[in-house]
Amino acid sequence: MATKTEKAAPKAAKTTKPEAKAAPAKAAKPAAPKAAGTKPNALQQPLKPSADLGAIVGTSPLPRGEVVSKVWDYIKKHNLQNPENKREIMADDKLKKVFGKDKCSMFEMNKHLAAHLKA
Repeated sequence: MATKTEKAAPKAAKTTKPEAKAAPAKAAKPAAPKAAGTKPNALQQPLKPSADLGAIVGTSPLPRGEVVSKVWDYIKKHNLQNPENKREIMADDKLKKVFGKDKCSMFEMNKHLAAHLKA
């Protein structure tokens, strides 16, 4: 009588064969070049920060992801996260102008940043 592992081994061998055939097809997909005239998506679109936000991230147009990254760098550099609740940001004078209040959650932050970014 065969054990469970002996029965499972032939099934495992069968499943590896289709994967080996599918792997070359997957490798060919990423090699396809992008069209030259494609527009960047919403996260890659450079946006002009307001004067208040520009005091933190700079005044040159930046993609939304870089703006958020630079704001987080500012928050961490100036130790503005609440030590008891790291999701809460305690705003200093510059961030108060952006957030409009003394404290803000990290989830609210993107809503406030969006109000200070223009295309």
